[in-house]
Amino acid sequence: MIDSLILFARKLLVKLVAVFAAFIPGIAFAIQPYNLPVGVTETSKEIFDLHMFGFWISFAIGVFVFAIMLWSIIFHRKSVRPTPAKFSHSLKLEILWTVVPIIILVALMIPATQVLTRTHDSSNAEIDIKITGYQWRWHYEYLDERVKFFSNINTPEEQISNQEEKTAEYLLEVDKEIVIPVNTKVRFLLTSADVLHAWWVPDLGVKKDAIPGFINEMWTIVDEEGVYRGQCAELCGTRHAFMPIVVRAVSRPEYDDWLAERQQGAEEEAALAQKADWTPEELLERGKQVYSINCIACHQTSGKGLPPAFPALIGSSVVLGPKAAQIDILLNGRSGTTMQAFGALLSDSDIAAVITHTRNSWGNSGQDQTVFPQDVAAQRSK
Repeated sequence: MIDSLILFARKLLVKLVAVFAAFIPGIAFAIQPYNLPVGVTETSKEIFDLHMFGFWISFAIGVFVFAIMLWSIIFHRKSVRPTPAKFSHSLKLEILWTVVPIIILVALMIPATQVLTRTHDSSNAEIDIKITGYQWRWHYEYLDERVKFFSNINTPEEQISNQEEKTAEYLLEVDKEIVIPVNTKVRFLLTSADVLHAWWVPDLGVKKDAIPGFINEMWTIVDEEGVYRGQCAELCGTRHAFMPIVVRAVSRPEYDDWLAERQQGAEEEAALAQKADWTPEELLERGKQVYSINCIACHQTSGKGLPPAFPALIGSSVVLGPKAAQIDILLNGRSGTTMQAFGALLSDSDIAAVITHTRNSWGNSGQDQTVFPQDVAAQRSK
């Protein structure tokens, strides 16, 4: 009885595998839009192959188990075999269902371990990029290249508020992309300045948590030029969905040109931060830019905010009050709220400019409407 069952199961499995093997290419093509992306790195392709390997093993197990169940239901129903079998156990079956799962697990473990080991080997990288997560944007610093910048969501507010039709890149657009050269090993050093974040770009096959006070490592070598998008994959707060990632992979000459342009821009920004003779008009113009990058996500373009988490700036007692109080909040944040400290992120000029912008926008008109960089510097030194 047991021997015939094993023999039948073996023959049935062989036939089923042969039948489905003929249809596997068509099935794989049909399900690809709903499957994991293959990606553009060797790591992502290896991860995809592991996924499909495990999928087809699971598929074969499912077919085998349901075939046995179907066979048992049909050939061992009461009308066919009214007298049940008397056996209580089978040593052969017990050995079989112990050994076979072990073989399957080992078959899965070996390639998975090899891929996992390679993904953790970030040695011999040509470019090092430090990534810091903030609520709710990313900061990138190209170590040894004098280039660093914030990357913020660039999806129009009209799309977010359903006033305009959403594009294919909805919530996946940024004002500044991270640019890397193709066929180059790039190491990412990942950390966070506030809460848990996770940097995830599916096409690159990379995903790692950003943990405050801790640095994680990951790496990639992109084979194909193009734009690859991702998102924060950790629940990091109310605007978790508004923290996209855009990686542009380019040729080495194009990367060198971009790097030189960014370095020149960094020098101009540094010079601008040291500027002392700002006029109120210049501060207003600069403040509008700083606000659109750092403040618009929470306080909105209109300055109405999203109460109670993000209070309105229109008619705010802080904005209309003494400038020292507003400078202190920008420098040090406010404990117990979502207002973070910008003292380490923005220069004295940028803090003065954005405060001046808020004090002269949306009908606000209070005391000390213009704040100068020296005012911020004086309070920072206290």
